[in-house]
Amino acid sequence: MDLPVVDLAPFLGAAGGGEEEVRALCATVSASLRDTGALLVKDPRCSAADNDRFLDVVERYFARSADEKRLQERPHLHYQVGVTPEGVEVPRSLVDKDMQEKIKGMPEEFQPATPKGPDPKWRYMWRVGPRPANTHFKELNSEPVIPDGLPEWKETMDSWGSKMISAIEVVAEMAAIGFGLPKDAFTSLMKEGPHLLAPTGSDLQRHGSEGTVFAGFHYDLNFLTIHGRSRFPGLNIWLRNGKKMEVKVPVGCLLIQSGKQLEWLTGGECLAGMHEVVVTKRTLDAIALAKEQNRSLWRVSSTLFAHIASDAILKPLGHFAETPNADSYPPVRAGDYVEQELSVINLKGKDGL
Repeated sequence: MDLPVVDLAPFLGAAGGGEEEVRALCATVSASLRDTGALLVKDPRCSAADNDRFLDVVERYFARSADEKRLQERPHLHYQVGVTPEGVEVPRSLVDKDMQEKIKGMPEEFQPATPKGPDPKWRYMWRVGPRPANTHFKELNSEPVIPDGLPEWKETMDSWGSKMISAIEVVAEMAAIGFGLPKDAFTSLMKEGPHLLAPTGSDLQRHGSEGTVFAGFHYDLNFLTIHGRSRFPGLNIWLRNGKKMEVKVPVGCLLIQSGKQLEWLTGGECLAGMHEVVVTKRTLDAIALAKEQNRSLWRVSSTLFAHIASDAILKPLGHFAETPNADSYPPVRAGDYVEQELSVINLKGKDGL
């Protein structure tokens, strides 16, 4: 099964799309998020060249020595800005007993790879967009950390990050319309959210053997996640029907995945999409080609986590408050929810709430 590719141009008015076409596209967006937890989009404002420029800069950063990169480490801010070294983030499937039971119940061919321990990936967290002047969650809204010696870093990160947020906002509006909610039902809650451009860096020179797990089976705790195309494949997602699927992102497309905050706002109608990143046969082919072409062997993901504002309340919206599972999603401040989740995956002290 292939994920649908939704062109955002008609909704943006760039292609003169009629009302019927736009409504059909909105229905496709909401149905895909509900049924698969993911979809592919084409945004005329986000080009493949923009993504490549971003990957080039981040590859250069991750190629630095571990000691150089650790200068940007901020554990006291829950690693929510700056670099997270490899071996810090623990995949949820290693610590969540319910998730482990769920995995055992899956047919063998759909089971995720089993991680051996914390993820062997680096990650860089870069805040994108305006922060709130007053918030109960200072650590989740800290100033960005800028590495030395990369003068183009800030402009590249801000530019690509803001373009991806623009794409997410359009998808959020389309999803709201498709779900029968007001157009701004989601985007009004996203204003001044702690959005994070969060590329991962996985060293395929050291960790390039088939089956290596870079990101163990997990869901994303935010609202929607968006990825530009990586130069090395390896992302597997799980559809709502339990089937596992390796994602192929076409050139010029962006991948959107539903996160836990969207699950909350839809009363479980949309489930947070489960996924993992593993070295597959296709990854090995890409490694061989990169070696031939003398290119970087760092697998960089072009990932952005879009969040609901930290002080906003997460609860099922509109008609979703009447769904059978709505009681499983009691009102909670988004920032409290995020801190609780960060505690579980070893990015914050164990006290959670």
